[in-house]
Amino acid sequence: MALQATSLLPSALSTSKEAKLSASLKDSSFFGVSFSDYVKADFASSSLKCKKECNSKRAIRAQTIAVATPGVTRSVSEQKKTLREGSVIITGASSGLGLATAKALAETGKWYVIMACRDFLKAERAAKSAGMSKENYTIMHLDLASLDSVRQFVDNFRRSGRPLDVLVCNAAVYQPTARQPSFTAEGFELSVGTNHLGHFLLSRLLLPDLNKSDYPSRRLIIVGSITGNTNTLAGNVPPKANLGDMRGLAGGLNGLNSSAMIDGGDFDGAKAYKDSKVCNMLTMQEFHRRYYEDTGITFASLYPGCIATTGLFREHIPLFRLLFPPFQRFITKGFVSEEDAGKRLAQVVSDPSLTKSGVYWSWNKASASFENQLSQEASDPEKARKIWEISEKLVGLA
Repeated sequence: MALQATSLLPSALSTSKEAKLSASLKDSSFFGVSFSDYVKADFASSSLKCKKECNSKRAIRAQTIAVATPGVTRSVSEQKKTLREGSVIITGASSGLGLATAKALAETGKWYVIMACRDFLKAERAAKSAGMSKENYTIMHLDLASLDSVRQFVDNFRRSGRPLDVLVCNAAVYQPTARQPSFTAEGFELSVGTNHLGHFLLSRLLLPDLNKSDYPSRRLIIVGSITGNTNTLAGNVPPKANLGDMRGLAGGLNGLNSSAMIDGGDFDGAKAYKDSKVCNMLTMQEFHRRYYEDTGITFASLYPGCIATTGLFREHIPLFRLLFPPFQRFITKGFVSEEDAGKRLAQVVSDPSLTKSGVYWSWNKASASFENQLSQEASDPEKARKIWEISEKLVGLA
């Protein structure tokens, strides 16, 4: 605008002066040339000269701006690149999928990982063995089988002063050969008490921390499992997941005045794990329904593939541990290494293309992510609501 005004000024002045001089000197002449014509020519020449100078200045100004523009672009780009590092809590990060994910994120230099683990020394040795730089992680004690420990963890985390941008609920207990139930500190069956109730309380308590984060994409991720989805071949291997009417869960899963199983049936260690995974996937969807619209937080679940060599199977029979990896690698072709599975979960934590909320992510044989379909039970909104309400009572939030 300033340049345009400058360029118009000489023209306006010359027009005004021409009019006045033409009126007063229109009859005068000089060497046979009308003096008014001479003056007009002189002013026209001056005007043209001024316009050329202004245009030249404008061209130089434009050239300067054009040269400066890439610098401005670089500055904006650099600001985006210097966005503060993300802060992520990963439960069960001392081994398996959790450790692989922690390593994958820490190695980017863009994430600070809080390894929430039950065994501090085991986690420290694992992080060191994985080659993680101490400046990219810290270890905090968390025992999901104790609701008091969950609350203490949340208090300790808040005292640290760190923001919370992503929470990954990964830790799991799997007792496939157990004939009798084990219990948490509060008396819940161990698999559901740890995998579902412990994570439910942790997520509910940390939701305000996620909500106040200024990070561009905040996420709450709960790891699911193909074994909890009865619309898959793996999900139909007995014993199948089945929550029934949830009478056992409503009774407290204590094995005394109620069954230790969610559906109220006889105890089965493998089924207890599968049921807990159904609870995880339903809880993720209920979080989405209740909070996504108001908070913008992404709520997601995933199955990263069959990690046949994971320590999750350490309590299975020796023959299973021997045959399961080659079966998955050569027969089903579903085998995924811990490293690759960790990269997939890290994707769900940080990939800009995986921000859709309420989704259960899976990967095809080409390692491309896609939105997978949950079984009818694992996507039942009424069961999700009921699990939420019962769980609130069990963990002391209602």
